[in-house]
Amino acid sequence: MNSWTPPPRPDWVQQVIDEGRHMDIRSLVPLRAEELMATARNNTGFDDFGSDEWLEGFHVFLEALDQEADLHLLGRLMTRSDILRWLEARLGIEAAYAQHPEIDDEVIEQPVIVTGLPRAGTSILFELLAQDSQFGSPRNWEMMFPYPPPETASYNSDPRIERCQHLVTQWSRVVPTYAAMHEMGANIPNECIVAMSCTFLTENLPGQYQIPGYNEWFYQQDLDYAYTYYRRMLKLLQWRNPRRHWLLKAPSHLGNLPVLFRTFPDARVVITHRDPIVAQASVTNLLGTLYWMRSSQPFDAGAFENLMTPEAGAARLDAVVTLLETAAVPTAQIHNFLYAQLVEQPLPALETLYRDMGLELEPTALRAMANYLQQKPQGKFGRHQYSIGQQEENAHKRQLFQRYQHYFQVPDEV
Repeated sequence: MNSWTPPPRPDWVQQVIDEGRHMDIRSLVPLRAEELMATARNNTGFDDFGSDEWLEGFHVFLEALDQEADLHLLGRLMTRSDILRWLEARLGIEAAYAQHPEIDDEVIEQPVIVTGLPRAGTSILFELLAQDSQFGSPRNWEMMFPYPPPETASYNSDPRIERCQHLVTQWSRVVPTYAAMHEMGANIPNECIVAMSCTFLTENLPGQYQIPGYNEWFYQQDLDYAYTYYRRMLKLLQWRNPRRHWLLKAPSHLGNLPVLFRTFPDARVVITHRDPIVAQASVTNLLGTLYWMRSSQPFDAGAFENLMTPEAGAARLDAVVTLLETAAVPTAQIHNFLYAQLVEQPLPALETLYRDMGLELEPTALRAMANYLQQKPQGKFGRHQYSIGQQEENAHKRQLFQRYQHYFQVPDEV
């Protein structure tokens, strides 16, 4: 896992990094808690960040950035920009509720939530389901800029869309190989953990930075606050732009099914399944690429041993099986979906999924899904290359994942 090789950087990125080597970038681009909060207040004109549950994670995150992330100049600029947006989002959400307390009366009814192993088809399934008009998904731009609350009349022409489009596509300009891994766009739905960034209690943070100190803290936390605040954001987003059913997604929900159902008791949860050997190899490459955007620090998989080893991965998957076997979560509301079927026969697989969920797949929605697939063939943005491992190593992994693969009937890919 430590053999990951970073891709070459565009010349302009390397020049910015080189220029920053002899500057006092910590003073030029400060990441201090009080200064960031004051700047966010000044930028928005609001001063109420809401209750204090988020503050501990905020301080742990900033300390880990300072001591462990080794950000270069461009990475530090990108990070400051992100943090200010998350703080401003909090301020906006709290201002909206203060101005219109009736927002809290909004009801989130039977959301469909996609989860599963990272790199196991959750994104493409999510995007296909989003073609169905009975669903509404939080798009990148409204996650990034939730205030003022989006409105139906201007939902597709809001000026925030253009600003978000530039910011989210910046990632692929900084590291062009990222475009082959994950398509970004202002109007593309994004993951729940991205929206949860404004709680500073989310896997989105260790997904972007090598911050083992934050990791250690995060995996000891109760996540009810982050999920509850996310529900608060969704109520705001649907207030003036109603959604019949929310369509949500994050691979990390797979490890948080109890809190997910506490937050959304009537949810329909779709779990995608793929050969974990292939999925895990792809995740290693994705993380290395994300870290490379903001830091020249070598990717240290050993620092993430509790997350990256096949033993740890198998333990998490076995925990999911145990939850289902013991009915510790509402199994009738969980629907399993094989990545292999999505790749081989996507439309019949989707029809089967709808039947399992008790939902009607209208012909117009099916046609929209077919058109989406036609416009987005696999590899459209370049082939995502990653190493699978040697035969003996894979045989060991296969044994570890046996329970998971047998329970969900997941076929081998290697």
